[in-house]
Order: sequence, then C-alpha cells, then structure tokens
Amino acid sequence: MNFKHLQGLIAAPFTPMRADGSLNLALIPAYYNLLKTNGNTGAFICGSTGEGVSLTLDEKKRVAEAWAEATKGDDEFKVITLVGGTCLQDAIDLSKHAQSIGLYAVSFTAPSYFKPASVQLLAECCKAVADAVPQMPFYYYHIPVLTGVGFQMIDLLAEVDGKVPNFKGIKYTHEDFMDFLSCLQFGDGKYDMLWGRDENLLSALVLGAKGGVGSTYNYAAPLYTRLIDAYNKGETDEARKLQQQSIDMIRLLGKYGGIATGKAYMKLIGLDCGEFRLPVRNMSTAQFKSFKEDVAALGFEEYCSHTPETKYA
Repeated sequence: MNFKHLQGLIAAPFTPMRADGSLNLALIPAYYNLLKTNGNTGAFICGSTGEGVSLTLDEKKRVAEAWAEATKGDDEFKVITLVGGTCLQDAIDLSKHAQSIGLYAVSFTAPSYFKPASVQLLAECCKAVADAVPQMPFYYYHIPVLTGVGFQMIDLLAEVDGKVPNFKGIKYTHEDFMDFLSCLQFGDGKYDMLWGRDENLLSALVLGAKGGVGSTYNYAAPLYTRLIDAYNKGETDEARKLQQQSIDMIRLLGKYGGIATGKAYMKLIGLDCGEFRLPVRNMSTAQFKSFKEDVAALGFEEYCSHTPETKYA
C-alpha cells in the first residue's frame, strides 16, 4: 500500500467547548480556515490537545464529522483522528466511522490501564485496529509521558513491518533522539516520523524529520514556518533564534498550569475554544490578565496565527 509521506506542520486542534462544557462544533469551519491560512498541512484531532480522553464515544464521532465536513473537497489538508487506546473495540468502531466519513487516517496510542507487557503485544494491538480499516493510513502515537508505555519505537517498527500493510508511521512525542533517528532510517525511510515536541522541532529537522504534529502550531504556525524555512536555507543562527522564541512561548504553558494554557493562547488570537474539562485545571481571571502581559512581552503578535476574521486581543 503506497501513501505519500506527510510533511510540514500538522496542528493538533483543541476541541472547541461552550461555557457549559458542551461541544461548540460551529467553530470548526473557522478553525480549519485559520489552520489552512497559516500554512498547516493537516489536523490531528481528538488527541491530547483535543481532549480525546475526556470525550465520549459519540462526541469523538461528532468532532470527526465536523472536521470532515469543514475540510470536504480539500484533499491536500489531511485530517487524522486519534481513536484511543484503552478499549480496542471503541478504537475499531471509531476507525470504521472515520473511514465512513472520509477522514485521511487514524491514529492509536498504547493501552494505558492494562498496559501491554511487551512490544509484541503492543504490535498486536496496533494490528487489531489497523486491520479494521485496511485502506486507511494508520499511525501509532508514541507519548510515554502520558501512557506509561515506553518501548523503543524502532522495536515496534520491526514488529509491524510486513505484518500491518497500512502502518504508515509514528507521531513521536518523546525526547529519545537516538530512537527517533533509527526510526527515520528504518527501511530506507519507509515510515513517516512526525515529530511531536514543538520546543525542539529544530533538533528533529537536523536528524531528517520532514513534518511535525503540535499544539502550538494552532496559534503560532508562522513562527515554525519561518524556522523550517531558515533551516532549509542553511540559516542556522536564525533557526536557533526562532526555536528559542518557541521555547519562551511554551514555557508560559508550564507557568500557567499546563495544557489548558493553549486555549488561552487561542483566545488571544480571536478563536475562543472555551476551557478544558476536568480534571485539567484552567487559569483564573487574574491569571489570564497576567498571562496576557507575559505574552505581549514575548512579541507574540509578530508571529501568531491569524486570519482576516480573527484579531489579536
């Protein structure tokens, strides 16, 4: 099975919520326009940033349907949906649904309650889901900091190679550059290796990465577009400077409580996606005021994502 390798910035969208915590799917067409206008080549929906683990099965399907409808006719913009990991039957159900509505690919992460005891068992889990949609690209999502499953991905590739024809690659959200490079080299570059740590994208580019999936691409895609362009031109000093801007921006996530801070950034660029559901902590009104001041001091307005319909607050 032949698929084109993915390249460029693939945003991991937030799931838009109303004030009462219900889905705000009406925002997704504008969200797609924001991503597309600012150079993103796709969207990785219902992942960590998209609160997939906090959505019901029905809600995940509704989010996927909204993205399928918003991107209909744009074959160049690839939508990948995370179908979960803990319940394989739900993952299979979501995969078949994604196929029925015309999404590009599905992704699966390791079961994190009853964890696979070996990389061979993890490969069996991947195969069970991938085999349900043999005509769709399948991506494994490696994020051991959340799943607690930290097998070397080079070993997973060795296990699935030749056994899972639609296994396309890995969303790699970890810091093991040795393992990442080995995966890039496996089978003469056979598999997509999508980098998942925005704060060290430059390091992944040096190793040969051609694409990444990230939450900050939602609201700062122009910064990363410039970074990639500078690296490709051999302007390493400029690329390092731009990566440092990314790091300074991402440090505010830690200062203000973590992943929910991303939705605060979205408010600043004029696309209010609401707040995160429990148990994630959202910042207070006073914290948001301080956050705005810190963001302004970064010069965020100079590189944030925007469209004619959105405006930096």
